[in-house]
Amino acid sequence: MATVKLMTDAEAEAIPAVKAVFDDIRATRKSDFINNFWRALAFDPALLKRTWEGLKAVMATPGTIDPMVREMIYVAVSTANACQYCVHSHTAQAKARGMTEAQHAELLAIVALAAQTNHLVTAMQVPVDPEFQV
Repeated sequence: MATVKLMTDAEAEAIPAVKAVFDDIRATRKSDFINNFWRALAFDPALLKRTWEGLKAVMATPGTIDPMVREMIYVAVSTANACQYCVHSHTAQAKARGMTEAQHAELLAIVALAAQTNHLVTAMQVPVDPEFQV
């Protein structure tokens, strides 16, 4: 259960700052769907705007990393941070951008391996090799 009220479209229409962000989300994503994350953030219009602008700048602006790969990275980080919502949301986005079942399986294998080796290195406090210092 959310700790804040999820804003409806009717409520958003009455708050110009929220309506503007919701309209931009729809235009950017070419979809009428506003997911619950944005509806929850709408309780604080300034936070909603700041968060959307950050996400839009990184995830919706062309760059050198393919959009599907960006989503896959988001899935990996969300898994590491135990964010169930983001794992689901960004897995759906990665699939919509072309991630195959085989790629998803490989991603999960990498995430699992990284988690295991990260824990082992942390537990053993292995010093970083000088060659890896950048």
